[in-house]
Amino acid sequence: MNFDFKEEQLQFADALKRWIARDYGFEQRRAIVHSESGVSEAAWATLAELGMTALPVPEQQGGFDGTAVDLFVVMRELGRGLVVEPYFATVLGAQFLKLGGGHAALLERVAGGGLRLACALGERQARHALHDIAARAERAGEGWRLDGEKTVVLYGAQAGVLVVSARSSGGQRDQGGISLFAVPADAPGVQLKGYRTLDGQRAADLRLDGVLLPAAALIGAPGAGWDILEAASDYGAGLLCAEALGAMEALFDATLDYLKTRQQFGVPIGKFQTLQHRMADMFIHLEQARSMALLAAVKLDGDDAAERRRVVSAAKYRVGQAARFIGQQAVQLHGGMGVTDELAAAHYFKRLSMIELTLGDRDHHLARFMAQPAFQQAA
Repeated sequence: MNFDFKEEQLQFADALKRWIARDYGFEQRRAIVHSESGVSEAAWATLAELGMTALPVPEQQGGFDGTAVDLFVVMRELGRGLVVEPYFATVLGAQFLKLGGGHAALLERVAGGGLRLACALGERQARHALHDIAARAERAGEGWRLDGEKTVVLYGAQAGVLVVSARSSGGQRDQGGISLFAVPADAPGVQLKGYRTLDGQRAADLRLDGVLLPAAALIGAPGAGWDILEAASDYGAGLLCAEALGAMEALFDATLDYLKTRQQFGVPIGKFQTLQHRMADMFIHLEQARSMALLAAVKLDGDDAAERRRVVSAAKYRVGQAARFIGQQAVQLHGGMGVTDELAAAHYFKRLSMIELTLGDRDHHLARFMAQPAFQQAA
């Protein structure tokens, strides 16, 4: 795919790249990961100053109304730098608010960097089926009452507002009857148990115990949240493909540098033909993943929902496949050092493994792709 980024997009990428190189190196990142909160207030303030928090927000709410391709550029650089700040969780939450409408005040706070969001979508029994929802939403006067549990809420304990999916009618696995809510993290009845994930980021399990919300907390129409939920999760999956691409690019470069400097029998190990072949295979996977991630970003802003589903699932599958191959090869080519905490390669592999499991793994998206009408007709 031939694709040229706009000058403004390249400027965003360059600003992020320079900040990461200057203030967010590997050792600084490790210190943030092992801190009590797992995030850096200074780093978040810098992201806001650079305009990253305003990028996904509409102009009417003080943002830049950035496209999915704009966000692609940002997420790729965050992936290169292994940045652990809750940017993805906030951008995904903002997408829910934009699609639902009516939450201008929250979006204004997001744009200014004063509000972090998290999305409580998954449940223990659901795995990757986001329509499998046992949490309940019931009318309580003019407002709502929420009860239930959500698991692995990315940066849930660090967020000010949680986007929560709950069932207001229908059966547990019905796509109809799903409602979405903007829930303040400090609302009575909200219980969050935070923990650190395999890749050094943070997540939380959420319990909702009689949480009372006003009618204004509803995102979209009652019982009609599935279309928003599916579109926003596709948006998030596309952005994760971009982050994975950045991580794979950095991991590939680090492995190539290692092969040029590590010596065996008096010569760099990169001289050995077998290892050259393995690097060539990694490069092929990387290029195919780049093309699919870019294609997904381009299609995310389109109006064709069927095409969006097909392309996003194809990209998530192919990028996940490439991430697994490149990660495994990089660790092996680094030898025993490849799994140590002191080497960045191990951290890239862990992050790639977590991305592959977030918002649907390869098996989930392959099955979803095959279930699309266009695939069935072609078969």
